[in-house]
Amino acid sequence: MNNQTQAASAFHGSKVGLQAEDLDERPDLTAIKAARDVLILNTGGTIGMVPGPQGLQPGDGVLEQAVAALAPGPMTVNVHAFTPLVDSAEIGPSDWNRMIDQVLGFKGDGVIITHGTDTMAFTGAALSQALAGWDFPVILCGSMKPLGTGGDAEANLSLALDAVSRDLKGVWLAFDGSLLPAAGLVKHNSKEADAFRSVPQAPLAARSEPRHFADLNLAILTLTPFVSAKAIAAMLNELDGAVLRVFGSGTMPSDPNLEAVIAAAVQRGCRIRAVSQCETGGVEPGTYAAGAALWRAGVENGGLETPEAALARLWLELSATQG
Repeated sequence: MNNQTQAASAFHGSKVGLQAEDLDERPDLTAIKAARDVLILNTGGTIGMVPGPQGLQPGDGVLEQAVAALAPGPMTVNVHAFTPLVDSAEIGPSDWNRMIDQVLGFKGDGVIITHGTDTMAFTGAALSQALAGWDFPVILCGSMKPLGTGGDAEANLSLALDAVSRDLKGVWLAFDGSLLPAAGLVKHNSKEADAFRSVPQAPLAARSEPRHFADLNLAILTLTPFVSAKAIAAMLNELDGAVLRVFGSGTMPSDPNLEAVIAAAVQRGCRIRAVSQCETGGVEPGTYAAGAALWRAGVENGGLETPEAALARLWLELSATQG
């Protein structure tokens, strides 16, 4: 790192003072010309990895060096990392709570969260709902290839640094040249740089104060043709709530045993929320008779929600009932 880098004692990471070129003008977003105070929270993921003897592994200082080279200015960037860094396959509610607490505790102008791509959609939905109405930008950022390998990482990080300097609010993903609303993210490609799209979601009501995720058992279950009612019962018996991915606009197999299993789970207090297995279009009760059993059993209508968004909603609403 250059001589502008200073050690930061408050967190694991570094504080970098940057004076870079003026922001490029974009007609859709207003650039804020005043100096910006930005936090980058490095949770892990491909973007900051380097080759190791067993494959890619987290690399010390990789992200900080890239930030020093790419950040627009004038900007002060505080970089700190989860210790240890977390593979996105391991990200869960306790990690979302850590991210939320860092956002709440930061008194600057915006936060960038670097994150692995595999569960980016879950984190996007969770933070969008927990921080609904938050008054500065929270920008998620990751990549399909690590920094320094000629892939997409530098461009995505540069876009995130640019975005946090704009007059934005709420949670967004900076990826492959686009800023996507994070509430309805879908990872639709496991290899290409254009890995994400965002499914429009119903507007989120601003919260009087951000929420956290309690220690609960929730899951996303998928109906298939001829699914075993006993298998669904075994899973629901272990859960406080579930998102049920149903067919089309809201149908399920015409199995009375399956309907009975779902109804029994709802009656014991397990909340079940239905979403479509289709990426867009959502669930609409009453469209087909084959869906009537869902609503008779007490399943909730998830409408246009992605499975990740429905899971985050259930988790937060159930968390609010915990003592």
